[in-house]
Amino acid sequence: MDHQRFECDRTIMRIHLGKSDRWHGKPLYVAIIELCRKERFSGVTVLRGVGGYGSSGHYHTEKILRLSQDLPIIVEVVEDTHRIEQILPRLDGMVHSWLITLGKAHTILYRAKQTAKE
Repeated sequence: MDHQRFECDRTIMRIHLGKSDRWHGKPLYVAIIELCRKERFSGVTVLRGVGGYGSSGHYHTEKILRLSQDLPIIVEVVEDTHRIEQILPRLDGMVHSWLITLGKAHTILYRAKQTAKE
């Protein structure tokens, strides 16, 4: 199968939050996914951590049942810098206590070549 290769520079945004964080009655990470879909972002990935701690210093781990309620979640978005900058004010309105990191990413995308229909 032939593939096409596309390279470009993008911004990677990682939003660090807790599994128990909510926005208007739903998990916050779901609300962020819905916002990105509505804005037609290329894609979003949600990663669940097995342990971690934030500014409070409280360690959350899946090994301790009582602390497993708020495991770390990372919402990762790779998108054009301008589009990331446009969505940040909307994310600011959803923030209670979490961390957003931004970085440059040189991206390489592989897609199957489209063949001409005969």
